Amino acid sequence: MTFIKFLSSRVKDCNSLLCVGLDPHPDDLPEQSAQVALEFCLRLIEETVDLAAAYKPNSAFFEALGAEGVAVLRDVIAAVPDGIPVILDAKRGDIASTALAYSHAAFQELGANALTINPYLGKEAILPFLQDSERGVFLLCKTSNPGAADFQELIVSGSRLSAYRDHTLYEAVALQAQTWNKNNNLGLVVGATHPQALARVRDLAPDMWILAPGVGAQGGDLSAALRVGLRPDGMGMLIPVSRGISRAENPRKAAQTLRDEINRHREFTKAHSPTITGHPLSDIADDLLESGCVKFGEFTLKSGKQSPIYIDLRRLTGYPALLKRVAAAYLPILRDLSFDRIAALPYAALPIGTAISLLGDWSMVYPRKQVKNYGTRAAVEGVYSPGERVVLVDDLVTTAGSKFEAIDQLNAVGLLVSDVVVLIDRQSGAGDELEGRGYRLHAAFTLTELLDYWESVDRVPDEQISAVREFLELT
Repeated sequence: MTFIKFLSSRVKDCNSLLCVGLDPHPDDLPEQSAQVALEFCLRLIEETVDLAAAYKPNSAFFEALGAEGVAVLRDVIAAVPDGIPVILDAKRGDIASTALAYSHAAFQELGANALTINPYLGKEAILPFLQDSERGVFLLCKTSNPGAADFQELIVSGSRLSAYRDHTLYEAVALQAQTWNKNNNLGLVVGATHPQALARVRDLAPDMWILAPGVGAQGGDLSAALRVGLRPDGMGMLIPVSRGISRAENPRKAAQTLRDEINRHREFTKAHSPTITGHPLSDIADDLLESGCVKFGEFTLKSGKQSPIYIDLRRLTGYPALLKRVAAAYLPILRDLSFDRIAALPYAALPIGTAISLLGDWSMVYPRKQVKNYGTRAAVEGVYSPGERVVLVDDLVTTAGSKFEAIDQLNAVGLLVSDVVVLIDRQSGAGDELEGRGYRLHAAFTLTELLDYWESVDRVPDEQISAVREFLELT
């Protein structure tokens, strides 16, 4: 189980986004000793164990107590029941063997499930902590302190991350982090004290989990943070609170009050944010209509059937911003699969596959429709080795015929296929066909989900929606 899956599972089990801070601050202890710090933390765990989505011990307060304090930190982490993530707040960040040593210390010696990391040294400082998909990283993006603006809001001029605009440094971190999240174990730290920045990061990284410190003692507005930081499914955020709980007259009651307030915002968000499989509809569904990628009328499909709807995702090449959002819709599915490369089908899926490759940092191959009788005469283009596992990526699926042809080509050069991922499943039986041959179909959206949304916002006349639904029943 990847760290993000582990975290998501805990959130669903306990119905909470509250992350309880375990910070034995000197002002909170009757005396400065490792034993007193241990008792302080164990009491907080005992009082909040059913309310906490995660626990976040701050390494500094334990290290300040010397070798005994570090031993207590290990004991505190071990005291957290199995099934509850522990995020060690240590803000590490170094390269090569030093990074590996920090990783070993946090994950193997101390037993933490995740660690906060400083990205200032770049990719080499991040990847050593991401090697084990079961262990997570929360990357400092826009921190909660006032001085965060000194560097994090500097403009990265001519950013290579976008052809359209410059970015602040924290925006560049949010964009780059998504390319490093190949093992589904990377999140971002964005302070609840900066709701505008939080909104911007959520826009740039719609699926990533955000650890949002700053509620309570630092003055962050919980309501404002949740309003802009939650994903449409009411997930995607952890709210760490330390002193607001530990210094309360009744820590359990304080934690319960926070949990309940957070959940009220979650329910409101889910009720007022229509989604398709967790993706904001406004990001893609409306633009598919406006761009002409989806049309209603009378059309003859490749199969020869007459259809009241036509989906032409080749038009995405004329809308680069939409193409990028479409590619991003594949990422949550792909991150849950095991593979070495993606394989995009010509022709409609080639630009989509390229965009996915750029966003996810995955190598891409593609089977040719026609093999040339000159040059390398390759049936599959790209860099690969026999025995590698590939995920087949296409724009949509109606019947499975073209998928089987592509799989046969990939198998012929020694590549293995188990999964097929598309943007839209037209629900014409392809899933059953693929399953019958041992392949799994994954779709970001089904055609029914799209129809339900367009109907709910009155974007398509009722008679056209009805015609497509009747067509789906007949097929």
